[in-house]
Amino acid sequence: METHTQVLTESPNHPITQSPKYVPQDFEAGWMQKWEADELYKTAPADERPKAYILDFFPYPSGDGLSVGHCRNYVPTDVMSRYFRMKGYNVLHPMGWDAFGLPAENAAIKMKTNPAKLIAQYAANYKRQFRLIGISFDWSREINSSTPEYYKWTQWIFLKLYHAWYDPRENRARPIAELEKELSEKGTRDIPNARVQTSADEWNAFDKKQRTQFLSNFRLAYRKPSVVNWDPVDKTVLANEEVVDGRGWRSGALVEKKVLQQWFFRITEYSERLIADLDTIDWPEHIKLMQRNWIGKSVGAEVDFQTDAGPLRVFTTRPDTLWGATFGVLAPEHPYVEKLVTPEHKARVNQYVKEAKSKTQVERAEEGKDKTGVFLGAYATNPVNGERLPLWVGDYVMMDYGTGAIMCVPAHDQRDFEFARKFNLPIRVVIQPAGETLDAEKMEQAYPHEGVMVNSGIFDGTNADVAVEQVTRWLQEKGYGAKRINYKFRDWGISRQRYWGTPIPIIHTDEGEVAVDEKDLPVELPNVDSYEPTATGESPLATIPEFVNVTMPDGTRGRRETDTMGTFACSSWYFMRFTDPHNDQEPFQTKEVNYWLPVDTYVGGAEHAVMHLLYARFWTKVLYDLGIIAFIEPFMRLRNQGMILSPQMNNGKYEKMSKSKGNVITPDEMVAQFGADALRAYEMFISDFSTATPWQTDGLAGTHRWLTRVWNLFLEPARENLPQANEEQIKLLRRALHQTLKKVEDDINAFAFNTVISSLMTLTNVLVKAKDTAMYPDAVWGEAMKTLLLMMAPIAPFMAEEIWARLGGTYSIHQQKYPVYDADAAKEEMFTLVVQVNGKVRGKIELPVGVSEEDAKQKAFDDASVKKWIEGKTIASVVYVPGRLMNVVVK
Repeated sequence: METHTQVLTESPNHPITQSPKYVPQDFEAGWMQKWEADELYKTAPADERPKAYILDFFPYPSGDGLSVGHCRNYVPTDVMSRYFRMKGYNVLHPMGWDAFGLPAENAAIKMKTNPAKLIAQYAANYKRQFRLIGISFDWSREINSSTPEYYKWTQWIFLKLYHAWYDPRENRARPIAELEKELSEKGTRDIPNARVQTSADEWNAFDKKQRTQFLSNFRLAYRKPSVVNWDPVDKTVLANEEVVDGRGWRSGALVEKKVLQQWFFRITEYSERLIADLDTIDWPEHIKLMQRNWIGKSVGAEVDFQTDAGPLRVFTTRPDTLWGATFGVLAPEHPYVEKLVTPEHKARVNQYVKEAKSKTQVERAEEGKDKTGVFLGAYATNPVNGERLPLWVGDYVMMDYGTGAIMCVPAHDQRDFEFARKFNLPIRVVIQPAGETLDAEKMEQAYPHEGVMVNSGIFDGTNADVAVEQVTRWLQEKGYGAKRINYKFRDWGISRQRYWGTPIPIIHTDEGEVAVDEKDLPVELPNVDSYEPTATGESPLATIPEFVNVTMPDGTRGRRETDTMGTFACSSWYFMRFTDPHNDQEPFQTKEVNYWLPVDTYVGGAEHAVMHLLYARFWTKVLYDLGIIAFIEPFMRLRNQGMILSPQMNNGKYEKMSKSKGNVITPDEMVAQFGADALRAYEMFISDFSTATPWQTDGLAGTHRWLTRVWNLFLEPARENLPQANEEQIKLLRRALHQTLKKVEDDINAFAFNTVISSLMTLTNVLVKAKDTAMYPDAVWGEAMKTLLLMMAPIAPFMAEEIWARLGGTYSIHQQKYPVYDADAAKEEMFTLVVQVNGKVRGKIELPVGVSEEDAKQKAFDDASVKKWIEGKTIASVVYVPGRLMNVVVK
């Protein structure tokens, strides 16, 4: 065997021994075993090199294993990881298991086994499949969220939130001990908009239980009774984000309402920062929009309407329409409903409230549904004009947005318009569109847009662009109201009444709740025979006395919290643990976490836009505020893969792959038939990364044929007695080579993996033709072949390694430097100038790159196909776009 240097710099006319056929199954598994045995992909600790942290969404390993749809995101991130290693980066590309939660627990209950055993079994199968397709994870950093070694630190972070509060004056989280010190000296005097008020004397007089209860109004982790979304199938509480169209996002069951003591994270304190910092990260715009909409920022005014029960506070984003209010509606849960309802209306109102509370928020807020309501018999006085407005109760008003009461302006709000028409309530126009006159009697729908204020007293004639601001300022001056910012989303409910989750490290005593000491973590899940959920809403942990009953160091008896944390807590920080996964003294070393984070490229499905991604951003900001980490956002670049659909159509549409439909295609069967590299190439080539597309197994035959051509290009002898390549052929070959190199690198970084493959296919064709038509100098051909193989290495790692070894290359190709782009070699010498006359293409002219504008004009005007369209006419203007286009306007 000749040396690697000799072989890779020789002409194809110097024959290599006849090679066997391309049979990837003969060598792929062997290379994966060797790479792992040699720890080829083990990540080094933080060092002086630039870093690339490339991460896939934390997967829950299911019994179904990986499908080809799952491979859609694992293959491209692997290509990126391999590419950056070859570019000299320190690369972190880890994998672990989001192992807690309902799927594992429900499967374990069904199969009458322990969820930990199932996770181990499922994870082993996932690892086998990842190895099968050549994913270069650093398995030495594998983590499992359901092990005490991991959830100890989930509990540790919970305690950091429990022992912190959000100071609006500094716009950051601070230790709760600093708040306690301030309360003892000043009370809440200097804290703006404090939820509860106290003086220093009152605080100092509080006993331990009273202080604990008072501080729960400020802690970032707190417990309170709450109306919750109860999933009757999974028998657990769901966060608002986990309810889709009124149903549990996993079980599909209609969600019920229950009142339970629940733990929450005060994520709403971070509303403004969560919105503002979206501008600092490279995420798909639709994901950013989903987060902004979920947070639901509204700027407007709060206005007090006087009633017999006291001031009724209303929030409105359109204070310029106050003069058009003709009635008011309260949410069924509003405390003033009971206070204001008159005796003759009480029975109907009580029945209506009962029915409304049985509906889900989704049902109540549904657009286009028939508006319902009941008159309370009471009135409120509009402060801007002294009018008395009838008050109603209506289920389309929600207590958890704004103030739970709305002023109704039917001329300018569609919901109010429908309500007014149904119940024959007055409609008054107070905003007129420019150049039109609205007639309230003839209106068929509301006019919600801007215009000029009318029927509004001193503000008549005020234009829309200043109306809201001017009216809000006037309300404040008069003492009628004040500017307010509201947010639609609510605090993150984390309590789950299930066994399989991170225990919440809190002990309840007669003197209030007590946080478990950090040195006593982890609070471990007990091993139990039965962990089926209870029908009462209590966690099955509540039925285990040896877990529940504890004695404190001072002899106080307590009862452990029996709710567990929702699994999104586990995934809100796992990307930090990967930087130092086996540390038993702290969640991670400061040096490691601040070197690796934020994640450079994060890839997964769009379905977690307002759950995992929002929660992870929140936890990151809290830990930053507390000085534990030095970065503010966890994921700098986010990309969502498009779904791979079934090859079969149903009712004219491609279906999702699912086990129930029997249409799942596994990587195992594809690798057995075509090899892993052909599967990898097809996963990239199938379509744009973010586009949903149906699977076509025939496509793998195409990528297999391409890889066979590459194999033969390297390992089959060339034809004999070919002529020497001339200077022009050499120039064209090097140009194609370096243009491809530039495009492949640009496209890898731009997540345009389909064009990575098409560019390499095109280059392969160029090289095959070159090999068959001329004999190139050894240095030129060697450069071309080596560059192609190094570009292939991240994409087809098995084949590239096998060819490299057969040609005598130094092990391993994946530890070689990525080829260097030569801009001079890639430069085009000529370009095609498109010439338009009055906007229509009249000619195409070949010109040298760098031609002056004057010379380009002269060539264009002299071209026969252009000349006939401008002769005898006056040239009014010429627009010249260098290297591309000339547009001539003639009269």
